[in-house]
Amino acid sequence: MVILLIAGQLVSVALAWDSVRMLSQAQKLGAMTFARAQALSQEVRESMSGDELERLKVVNTFFNRQILYRDDREIWQVPDYWASPLETLQKGAGDCEDFAIAKYFSLLAAGVPGVKMRLVYVRAQLGGGVVAHMVLAYYAEPNAEPLILDNLITDIRPASRRPDLTPVFSFNAEGLWQGVGGASAGDPSARLSRWREVLLKARNEGWWP
Repeated sequence: MVILLIAGQLVSVALAWDSVRMLSQAQKLGAMTFARAQALSQEVRESMSGDELERLKVVNTFFNRQILYRDDREIWQVPDYWASPLETLQKGAGDCEDFAIAKYFSLLAAGVPGVKMRLVYVRAQLGGGVVAHMVLAYYAEPNAEPLILDNLITDIRPASRRPDLTPVFSFNAEGLWQGVGGASAGDPSARLSRWREVLLKARNEGWWP
């Protein structure tokens, strides 16, 4: 719990993460990981004096600048691997899933409610073809047009300005949906084994309770 000055009033905010634990775990992964984790922790802490849109911008910019895009085969020597935020910071590189996952948990740490965010699998038009891709969507209100946080494009844009993306399914720690609509497709931790593994790793790293 932290106390923030928001709109001239002191407001208590319950945080999803344990930053001391996160930094302790980062330190075990080496000096570079610890330095990146410290920088992120400071960015998150400072962003909390702003509104949610400001937090989105801070976290999106941090990862798009600090992390290089690399394929899982290059980083992990396997076809598909979903890294935890600290694993991504350790490698200094990740693929689209790793960017989306790291931004999701960092925004949880910044106090953005999980119900406002979904990780979205999309078909992206890229280089004259269509590829599988993942982005993070933020909903200011339940029925609002989402804002898209993407490693392919530096700025945050509303979904209507991303005609290159076609949603397939979306999920967060609370649910799984077809596309980005309201129809539930079940328990994400039960149907997505890699997501279940990420949730466990993120909890161990202190990112969420």
